This record gives sequence, structure tokens and C-alpha cells, in this order.
Amino acid sequence: MNSFDNRLDLNLFRVLDAIHANGSISGAARALHLTQPAISHSLARLREIFSDPLFVRQGNRMVATERVRIIIADVRRNLEGLYAAVETSSEFSPSRLTMDFKVALRDVLESATFSPLMRQLATEAPGVCVVSRRVARETFEKELTAGGLDLAIDRKIKVGPHIRQKTLLREPNAVVVRKGHPLAGKKLTQADYVAAKHVLVTHIEGMEPIDYILAEQGLGRNIGLRCQHFFAACKVIAETDWILTMPRTYALELSDVLNLDVLVAPLAIPAIDVVMYWHAVREDDQGHRWMRELFAEVMTKYGGGGPPVTIGHKYNS
Repeated sequence: MNSFDNRLDLNLFRVLDAIHANGSISGAARALHLTQPAISHSLARLREIFSDPLFVRQGNRMVATERVRIIIADVRRNLEGLYAAVETSSEFSPSRLTMDFKVALRDVLESATFSPLMRQLATEAPGVCVVSRRVARETFEKELTAGGLDLAIDRKIKVGPHIRQKTLLREPNAVVVRKGHPLAGKKLTQADYVAAKHVLVTHIEGMEPIDYILAEQGLGRNIGLRCQHFFAACKVIAETDWILTMPRTYALELSDVLNLDVLVAPLAIPAIDVVMYWHAVREDDQGHRWMRELFAEVMTKYGGGGPPVTIGHKYNS
């Protein structure tokens, strides 16, 4: 790179970071609230300064060169330091936040949290755009480190020491059947559970924790459908005599919409720890901290603060 001179505008590094995080000129433009020509012009200046293409197009993404991969961690760390210095010199106000906040959530959490979250943002931080991304759990750490994600909320997974985490709630499972199902009028037994045909919502191959519990007793489930989304699964349940095991709170939310009964599970199915993950570099960023606290508040309300009172063998009437 040429010597530090008047050509080196610190805003160029914001552009470098945004292209790397979003993988495109258009994504960087949205994140920085600039036009695409402005981003392209800044990239051209960066390429001249570094004497390197910095990003090359592969399909519909801009992929970083080795030069960017070497410097991006330092660039991001120094940008965060500058942001922190500015924030500490003035009183923080969410109303002044202007950013795209990138978060990874499963569909069950999107459905439960986005409505109250967006109501509060519209009032308190109208300049924030929440961008929900579908990201595989095994790439959370990579995406949080690279800036492709600001926050991930999912079940408990193993992450490195530079990834911060906070357990938000423990979500029990329940069993869902259609209204009028033969099993809806009685206490569900393990024998009933094993004999029934099941819908399984999963994004992985192989067995779920429930199946390991049953396998220890020489038992297994009869899976009739494996699908990716709980809403689709519940629509199948509403029209068949099959059963579905799913997070209890979301089951109760969908029970009125799709005319379902939510039953107490007949075996000790492990509750799901719902955990929030973020990168250490954003630990003290006031805007990110405020967003994390908002997500945590909404998620805690979603969990209900404790188990609902059962109505006999059911959670709903």
C-alpha cells in the first residue's frame, strides 16, 4: 500500500468492511445507506491505494482476496474502536441509530419475536433495519467473526472464546395433535407416542435427542414426514392423525390458528436451551448492546418466565 496520505479517507474502510460483511456492492450500499455508484467509486479508490483487486466476483457474491482476508480483522477492530470512542463522548440514544442489524434465527423464533420487536424498534429506533439470515449453526462463529452476522439466537452449540453467549430461556417440548384426535381426550402415554405416526421438523440427518432416549429402551418413532418448518408441519397435523413434537410456546401460538391441541409429552424430552451469540469485538458497542438487550427482553417474554398451567393432560383447552 502507498504511504498514508490525503487519499486515504477513513470512510473507505467502512466500505471495505461493508462489502466484506455483505458480499456485494448492493448489500454494502444498503448497510451504509449509500448509493451503489458511491460504493463502487470507493472500491475503485481502495483498489488503487492497496494495488490489489480486494474483491473478485464469484457468481452473485464479491469474494475477498487474500489481502483483504489478512487485514479485515484489524480494519474491523479499529473501526469498532473509533465507533466506541465517538459513542463514549456523547450520550447514547437509540433514536439516532442507523444500521442494518443482521441476525440468524430459526422460523419458530422469527414468528414469535419479530412482531413485538419491530413495534418497539418503530418507536424507539426507526433507523434500524433488522435483516434475518438463514445460517447453518456450524457457520455461526465464522459469520459472527467476519461480520456477516451481528447476532445469532439458537440452541446451545460449542463456540470459541471470542464468541460471547448468553442463555435466554429453556424451552420445553410438547406434542401437537389435531382437535378431535383420538389421543386428545386422554393422557398421552409412551406407548401411544411410539405407536403414532410422526412429523419431524429438522435440518439435519440422523436422530434427534428424543430418538436417542427411545433407542435406549429399544424403541423408535415411525416418521412419516421430515420437513423444515414447524408451520408447514402443523398444517399437516391439522389434517391427519399424525403427531408432532415441537417447542411448547410456538405450539400454543399456532394452536388457535390451526385448531390444534397441545399435549403434555409422555417422556422426559430435554428442554431446549435458547442461547444468544455475538462477537467479542461488538461487546461494548452501545448500539449492538442495546439491540442485544432488546432481543433478550422480547425472548424472555416469549418464554413466558415459566411453565404454563396444564389443563389436565393438555396445555390448552
